[in-house]
Formats: sequence, structure tokens, C-alpha cells
Amino acid sequence: MAAMDFLPSISWGFGLFLVVSSIVYLILDRRQKRTMLAYLINRNRERVSTTPPHSLSPKEGKEKKPWGEDTHEDAFPPSRRFALAEIKTDLPEKLGKSIEELVRSPPNSRSSCVPHDQTWDSVKQPAYTPTEFSVEEIQALGDFPDYATLSGIPPPQPYLNFQLSKALPRPYRPFRWAYHQTMSLTKLQSDWWLELDNQYANKIKQRKELHDKHGPMMLQTLPGSEYATKELMEMCLQFLCQRYPMHFRLDPERMIFYNEILKTETHLREKTPFEVMLDNVAEDFAIMLRDPTDGIYHFRAGLICSSLGWNVGSKIGLKLHEIHDPIPDYKEKMKPSMDRYFSKKPTEKGIQRGSWGLEIDSPLYMPPGDPHEALRFTQDPTHDVSRVHLRVDWQTLRRLPLSGAVVFNFAALFTPLTEFRDEPYVPSLVLKVLKEGKKNLMEYKNTWHTEHITIPALEAWEKEQKEKGVVPQDWEVRTLDESPWFPGWEEKWHRQQGF
Repeated sequence: MAAMDFLPSISWGFGLFLVVSSIVYLILDRRQKRTMLAYLINRNRERVSTTPPHSLSPKEGKEKKPWGEDTHEDAFPPSRRFALAEIKTDLPEKLGKSIEELVRSPPNSRSSCVPHDQTWDSVKQPAYTPTEFSVEEIQALGDFPDYATLSGIPPPQPYLNFQLSKALPRPYRPFRWAYHQTMSLTKLQSDWWLELDNQYANKIKQRKELHDKHGPMMLQTLPGSEYATKELMEMCLQFLCQRYPMHFRLDPERMIFYNEILKTETHLREKTPFEVMLDNVAEDFAIMLRDPTDGIYHFRAGLICSSLGWNVGSKIGLKLHEIHDPIPDYKEKMKPSMDRYFSKKPTEKGIQRGSWGLEIDSPLYMPPGDPHEALRFTQDPTHDVSRVHLRVDWQTLRRLPLSGAVVFNFAALFTPLTEFRDEPYVPSLVLKVLKEGKKNLMEYKNTWHTEHITIPALEAWEKEQKEKGVVPQDWEVRTLDESPWFPGWEEKWHRQQGF
């Protein structure tokens, strides 16, 4: 009863707010009008969205879920329709609607959802993506719209002093103590979504050779993912042109992408989106789409050339928690929160994290049964520290603005273990994890086959750093303030690149 009494006061106050705002709106120029309109719509959504969209009671005929079982069919990310008021678009002319009409939330957008497993030309219209765009609107936007504004993630700054021949990946050291199973998320640095280094051409070559050999184990797209793969491809190419303008160029009229590093021209209408990315982007991608029946996300498209012990063919089509079944403690500690996180993740809040392991040599791809896998079952006395490498899968998770797909991408980066010797605190931190990390997590991480080499080396380097005063004698091991890096990392990184 109290809640019902409160509603009239909200409506009266909001009505007065609209009257005053409308007077201001009439005075503003065209661009300011669009910005004000977007603001008003967002304010409206924030004030009235205290209950699930368009639903004040359980849906008729729906069985109640058992207590404690999460349900996400009524959970959606924030709408991005308001961004249409902020970009240059001819949608009003194409669709015969004003901007004011276009940015409004359609009344059936949360009930007429795009299926995750059907091609869009077979879906009854109107149908809407999780971010509240209709299929018709997305198709009318055409190729290469302003994804930065649509997503809310700023475009990258041009990297004008970038020298490809000297470029090294940033020295990620995502070690933590106390070490337990968490996502350990950090905010996406939009300039670094896709990183290039001096091995770019070799990586593209290696990835294409692996794909030629393994095919569907590395690249698959299921029905329903067609637009999301196109959107992702366009965002990647747009990013490369903005971040590295000296190396990449796009002709949107002729739909040709120019790669000055590889000296290639890619005709975008002649290849599938993932084929374009295989030829030009040295990263791996997995696309997750929302199933409207339960709100759970499924793996519907993948281009992954650098996996250890699994492949796209073994995971494609699975639900989020099914993909992560082998990970210790995932079901017990992380499944509910991850399903919630995916269901509501805003487009403007991309995140990054690092996953790490220790390897003999630098295995990029290791399917089950690969000869390299045999190394994991023995501590070979002939191996020495020069063969041990840190492998970091530096990962990004973000939502695409139009399709509403959630995209996971990562790059596999290898660093010789010997680099740790002059990196403050790193030997002590890694040593602590190897010796005292939770047993099931360390077994899953599979570092045992290197430990007869790594532990003695790390102990020697830890002692050396303490003797030199680089690390205090009484330092209590913990996650570093600079994580996922280490003190002085930028100086070392710049020095190694010659600037």
C-alpha cells in the first residue's frame, strides 16, 4: 500500500521535470536536442525501472522455479536506444520515424526477443536484441556505424609513435595472493582492446596454418550468430584503423580493408566476418548469445586458435556454466554470479583479466592427444630454465551494442621465465602461489611439470632481490598494488623497445 501511495508523487514530480526540461529542449540546437533527449530517456528509465521491464507479476502459465534456482528470462542489459540521438544517421528517413520515436523504448521489446539459434531472416518481425534494437533498425543502420557512441566505450587514441618492429606486448603479471578462484576483473582500457606487437605477421601466419589443418576445431558459427560476427568484425577493423592509422585503412564505400603490414586488400563482401578476422586480427574470439527462454548465454560462434586441452568444436553450443564445468569451484562459487553478470552487463563497461600458466616452450594450440601434452606428465630432468615460459591469456569481456552479444576475446602472450629475475616482488609472489596455492586450483593450472625447474630458480632470484634491497627482507607476500603488472614495469617495457 505504501508503494502505491508513493507512485503518484513520483509521477507528479516527474511531470513537472518534463515540463521544465521541454522548455529548455525547444531552445537548444539540433545536436543539443539529441543529447537532452537521450538524457531525459535515461532519467525516465532510471526512475521507473524498479521492477522487471513490463512485468509487475509472474508471467501467466509460467512454472515457478524452485527456491534458490536463478532465473534470468526477465533480466536484460540497459537499453542503448538513446545512443541513436547521438550519432549521425539517416534512420529517420529510412524508417519514416523521428529521432524522438526511435529512441523510445518499444513496448514489446522485452517480449519479442530475437532467438539465439535462428537466422534473422527466419524470425518473425518485429524482433529485438537484448539492447533493445530491432532487426529492422540494425539492418537500416548499414555497415560500420559509430560503434564507439553506440557502445559507450570511447574510441582508441591514435598510437602515433608506435613502431611495429620494436613493439612488445605489455608485461602482464596477473599473480595474486591469497590465491583463490575469482574473476579478478579490471576496467577495460579502450586504447588496448586489441594490441599489436612485432610478432603480428608471424602470428597471423601461424593462426592461418593452424586453421587450415584443424578447420572446425578452431572456427565455427551457428545459426543466429550471423549479425553478431559481422558487428564484431566491423568493430575490430574500425578499432585497428583508429588505433594504428599508419598500418590500416578502410574504404567503406567499396568495402575494402587495407592492411599495410601484410600488404593485403580484403574485400569484405567476399569473405565471412570470421575469415576476415583470421586474415587480419591476431586475437581469439568467442560470441555468447542470450537464449530468450531462460536468459542464459550460449556459445554460438568462435574463432579460437590458441587453446590448450580444448577447442571450439568441443565447446560450441554450450551454456556458459557448461563451458566452465572443468574449472574447480566454478559451479559452487561462481556460476550464479556469472549468469547474473552476463544477463545485465552494460555495453559501456568492458572488463579485462589475465589467466596464466607455466609451459615448457611456447605451445599456442594443444588439442587433446597432442604430443606436447605428454610433457605435462613428467618432470623431465633434461629441461632447464631457458625453456620455461609464462603464458598469459590476456582476456577482454564486453557486450556488443547492437546485437547485444557478449564477446570474450584473448591473446596468448609468452614470456621467458628468466624475465622475472629483475622484476621486483614477482619471484616471491609466484613462488608463494606454486608452493601454497589451493591444491585443486594448482592441479587444474597444471604447473607441476615445470616446478622442478621453476621453484629453485625463483628461490634464487627471491634471495638475490632481498640481498640487493629490491625487496624488503620481511616483505609479506600479497597481490601487488600495480597488478596485473609490477613496480617499474613501464620503464622496463620502454627500455626493451628502445624508447
